[in-house]
Amino acid sequence: MDKIKKFGLMEKIVHELEDLKNSQQAIIQKLAKIEVDNIELGDKRLEKDLPDMHQRVSDNLDTIAGILEDFAIKTDQYSDKNNITALKEQEAIDKL
Repeated sequence: MDKIKKFGLMEKIVHELEDLKNSQQAIIQKLAKIEVDNIELGDKRLEKDLPDMHQRVSDNLDTIAGILEDFAIKTDQYSDKNNITALKEQEAIDKL
């Protein structure tokens, strides 16, 4: 795999991890809303299961955030090490 394609794939993964992180944050917000609504309702199953669900999703979010941070740094380092900007510029010139 050439360097530009590899960098493109790395960037794609960074964006997918960002999307995944945002999705997990949305799930946490929805769980919190259900927990608040259930304070008034008082459903025993929701009282029992929602806190555990909330914790697992929160743990997943922490893991995703850590992976995203590490992989974004790795992607930036790869770009710098391989001078991806210059390679893209040269590729554009070559296509003319």
